[in-house]
Amino acid sequence: MKKIVFALAAGTTALATPAMAQNVGPVGPFEGFHVEALGGYDRVEAGSSIDDMPQFDNDEGMDGFSYGVGAGYDLKIGERFVVGPEAEITWSTGDTDFEDGNFGGFGIGDVSASRDIYAGLRAGYIVSPSTMIYAKGGYTNAKFDVNNAFEGTRYERDVDADGWRIGAGVEQAVTNNVFAKVEYRYSNYGRAEIDYGADIPDSSRFDVDFDRHQVMAGVGVRF
Repeated sequence: MKKIVFALAAGTTALATPAMAQNVGPVGPFEGFHVEALGGYDRVEAGSSIDDMPQFDNDEGMDGFSYGVGAGYDLKIGERFVVGPEAEITWSTGDTDFEDGNFGGFGIGDVSASRDIYAGLRAGYIVSPSTMIYAKGGYTNAKFDVNNAFEGTRYERDVDADGWRIGAGVEQAVTNNVFAKVEYRYSNYGRAEIDYGADIPDSSRFDVDFDRHQVMAGVGVRF
């Protein structure tokens, strides 16, 4: 009888071991390399609080939908802290809205938001086995498509703007390898240059003041 009980126990253990191995991923939540899809609300506006042309009802900012992809690596420090680099590239549907057809808005003309590149660091604190709060910060470079007119001629140029970004958010582990997150981030662009095209050198860098507010959601996978 003892031999039968021992055999059953051994068999049960053998069956349970593969099942446990399948449930536990290669890394725990909030650590390792990850990629993610991003999307959310995007608002870019001139940093000055002074209306560019009070006589016109121009929208001096642009609202749109931001979308793109990101990647990063998270390293656990102890049981609760997480740090690591991250990077992303996104695009935006935002553009200026000129109800009176005037090109003075936003300070530099008829503007559409284009791609945005970000690289920085993230630091998090695990508040529960499946939830982490975090802060982030780093460098951002945004491209804006500008249409303007001078003496009856219309010009299309790209403006590359450099700045910095800070943000904070919450990440939720769905499984050991799948997560979802939501975050707010603020970006400020202070220097820019005009891209004239392949045949003409870029302009000298000049001062700008653009503010960017975003509320972004993401879904990702860890490896």
